[in-house]
Amino acid sequence: MSGLPQPLAEIVDDFAGVGEQDRLELLLEFSRELPALPEHLTAAAMEPVPECQSPLFLDVDASDREAVRLYFSAPPEAPTTRGFASILAQGLDGQSAAAIAAVPDDFHHALGLDSVVSPLRLRGMSAMLARIKRRLAA
Repeated sequence: MSGLPQPLAEIVDDFAGVGEQDRLELLLEFSRELPALPEHLTAAAMEPVPECQSPLFLDVDASDREAVRLYFSAPPEAPTTRGFASILAQGLDGQSAAAIAAVPDDFHHALGLDSVVSPLRLRGMSAMLARIKRRLAA
């Protein structure tokens, strides 16, 4: 899929390289790798993403438009939501605002999770990316 920053393209390739059931396990692996919030940031100060099935909060620090910082908070008992957040964090954190804005809105389909994750949950990932882009455009 074109238009993806290198780290995100590598994640998409990782998902494409495994079978359907292994994709779900890979998503769970990502959920365990969601970076912790820095000390200066709390979930209460972050933007909620109500489209997600589980509580998800995000923060976009675009003070340096060439190296945007993304932060996510999701409870450990929400592995799908945490996995999606971790994919976006690992794939987009530190990228330029222009590179993030160029990510196709439907890139999540390239992960091949459509048959193992409900459309409602996939909509949550799409909503996270949309909110990030909206914050960058503001």
